[in-house]
Amino acid sequence: MRKIHVAHSPDADDIFMYYAMAFGWVGSEGFRFENEALDIETLNQKALQGFYDVSAISFALYPHVRSEYALLRTGVSFGEGYGPKLIKKRDTKLKRNFKVALSGRYTTNAMLFRIAYPEARITYKNFLEIEGAVLSGEVDAGVLIHESILRFDESLVVEREIWEVWQELAKESLPLPLGGMGIRRSIPLHAALKVEDLLMQAVAVARKNPKRLSQMLHERELLRVKDEELERYLNLYANERSISMDEEQLKALDRLFAIGYEHQIYDERIKVEDFLLPKEYEELRRS
Repeated sequence: MRKIHVAHSPDADDIFMYYAMAFGWVGSEGFRFENEALDIETLNQKALQGFYDVSAISFALYPHVRSEYALLRTGVSFGEGYGPKLIKKRDTKLKRNFKVALSGRYTTNAMLFRIAYPEARITYKNFLEIEGAVLSGEVDAGVLIHESILRFDESLVVEREIWEVWQELAKESLPLPLGGMGIRRSIPLHAALKVEDLLMQAVAVARKNPKRLSQMLHERELLRVKDEELERYLNLYANERSISMDEEQLKALDRLFAIGYEHQIYDERIKVEDFLLPKEYEELRRS
């Protein structure tokens, strides 16, 4: 059996989408999957090293790793009228050079934030530490991501939604690309296509059996989100559109990559279709 090392974040959406496979709800087809859960910026840094066979990544990172990883169509998270939040203490007025905590240099929210607030003084932290840094006064503001956006201290308010920044930069109404998955190009193409299909099946099965899967994950203490918040969170970031990217999502990714190129973050403007696994390969191989 071929071992495939899958890395994902410990956040509810990634765990929910991966563990249908770990629990054997979909077949392995000759693969043995091993997983590791790490925060998203650590995953981004590991992807820059080509460390894992399959890895969750921030979409904003992808152009930097395109030579090492192909982009998978499944396991994706987009914001649709929502997303990361820039928060501050109530009654605080932010200066142009305010100090802010972000969840990582290569995250999508960090890229959009830096474009919108070029004079802000940035420090990077694990996303679980950002709310506390704002409350303690270590920073003036912070961008909350993942389940942190659902519930934070009453003394904090939203200064701006990153969704709003995205809409202004995109100049049209498109879903906000947040995170996806990449697969190493060193894996033979026919094997990579099978892995993508298995992951796609896992996400689809998870969406069909949310209550049972949630119970199993809670029993193993794999979730940080409480029962009453889990369904809401999964509907945001592990929904039906997470199974396989559609045309609108692909268009949004192209716009994100174009914005990054226009602001000299990327060395080349790329089109996402050129970096997906070719679905037609198996048909050509059999013909």
